Amino acid sequence: MLKTYQAPEYAYERCTPQRRPVVVIGAGPVGLTAALDLAKRGVPVLVLDDNNRVSLGSRAVCYAKRTLELLDRLGVGEALVEQGVKWQIGKVFHGEGLAYQFDLLPQPQHKQPAMINLQQYHLEEALVNACLREPLVALHWKHKLVGLTSKADGVELQVETPDATFTLEADWLIACDGAGSDTRRLLGLDFEGQVFHDRFLIADVVMKADFPTERWFWFDPPFHPGQSVLLHKQADNVYRIDFQLGRDADPAEEKKPERVIPRICAMLGPQAEFELEWVSVYQFACRRMKDFRHGRVLFAGDAAHQVSPFGARGANSGMQDADNLAWKLAAVIAGRAPESLLDSYHAERAAAADDNIGHSTRSTDFISPKSRSSLRLRNAVLELARTQPFARPLVNSGRLSMPTPYARSPLNTPDEDRFDGGPAPGSPCVDAPQDGGWLLTRLAEGFSLLSAGPVSSELPVVELDAVGRERYDARPGTCYLIRPDRVVAARWRRFDANKVHAALERALCR
Repeated sequence: MLKTYQAPEYAYERCTPQRRPVVVIGAGPVGLTAALDLAKRGVPVLVLDDNNRVSLGSRAVCYAKRTLELLDRLGVGEALVEQGVKWQIGKVFHGEGLAYQFDLLPQPQHKQPAMINLQQYHLEEALVNACLREPLVALHWKHKLVGLTSKADGVELQVETPDATFTLEADWLIACDGAGSDTRRLLGLDFEGQVFHDRFLIADVVMKADFPTERWFWFDPPFHPGQSVLLHKQADNVYRIDFQLGRDADPAEEKKPERVIPRICAMLGPQAEFELEWVSVYQFACRRMKDFRHGRVLFAGDAAHQVSPFGARGANSGMQDADNLAWKLAAVIAGRAPESLLDSYHAERAAAADDNIGHSTRSTDFISPKSRSSLRLRNAVLELARTQPFARPLVNSGRLSMPTPYARSPLNTPDEDRFDGGPAPGSPCVDAPQDGGWLLTRLAEGFSLLSAGPVSSELPVVELDAVGRERYDARPGTCYLIRPDRVVAARWRRFDANKVHAALERALCR
């Protein structure tokens, strides 16, 4: 049991076995996000989970600006930002001194902060409550997937519950059931990639402290020599501390309070007052499935890909999978797009997974050098970073989560006009002040246009304010076609209805 959080226990009720348009396996952040997004697009969704509580302990911690914009669109963002710990400054220490610091959002005038820290169970509870309020989402607990047969027009599921095992059919299945995915196992599928043997200790500590709301990372600190330490403040006066242990550490021994408490006392000082909230030892992997789509089964989040925790790329990338997939699946179900649109889900999100895996692997190599020469090089970089700006970009304590542009997406219409700035096709939209509010909140749920000046279009149009024009490199006549997931599909220097129509057709694979 946690000292600062009482997890709700959700009631079991067996679902009725009629055929469903979409079944989501897994009621974690990714599955719940996918369900909410589909429901807001008019698609009924059944969510099944083999548990009946939210995830406890320190799992996902940091939620990035792009994810917060998604959560805001789904109606839960503002409350979560208010509950979480907002931050944008990170500091990297080497030995006893500061090596350098960075700012994740130096540009002002954005609705969402660069990052918030919030325990995953708070996020999950908020998403569960949102699903319970949504008439098109049916959420059923203690329903375990034990069999799966793919068919040309759907899937057949065998579901085990406390009082029966039954068959359920669905047109589409979204697997969001984590790294140990039953869905993936039942289809005989696996990951490709690398498993790391380095071990890290997570200690969630309840204390009142005067640490600023920043990300602090230490290389070779005096209180944990030869290793690294990461500190994040979360809600409810809970601090997460990650201690690097090395690859030969014994997980069972390292989780014992008599091993954990002295490490924390060495870090905080002998007078520090704290309580242990949760302790775990973890290893990690950087790997993904070869294909995220297998007929009528689509994989998202940890079920599709895994990364190291350095850089907050796990939950953020998984929820952005859901953001990418939901509008496409809704368009296919409604008959507005062919099934081939779903192939772009794999094309775009596999590229994002490869980007995240690359960043995470490089972070791991910097944090845990595998040779003496690599260690000497890393320490030299850290020393130079104190005084030499050129060395600071080389310091890698975890490149923080940023959205991956879909630069090579088949849905993009390439630029035919010159742009010196602004988001290119395949890039996420940039927020800006708009009409006394915010640009992203003015966009429609479907496709929409941004314009620098009035245009006549069947699509919803948002005319850019002054700051928006600057951020979109927009002069009079400039026009952007925006996808439902707030990604740029095309842009032009002058509005042309025929060109907009062609770009829309391309973005829908029609």
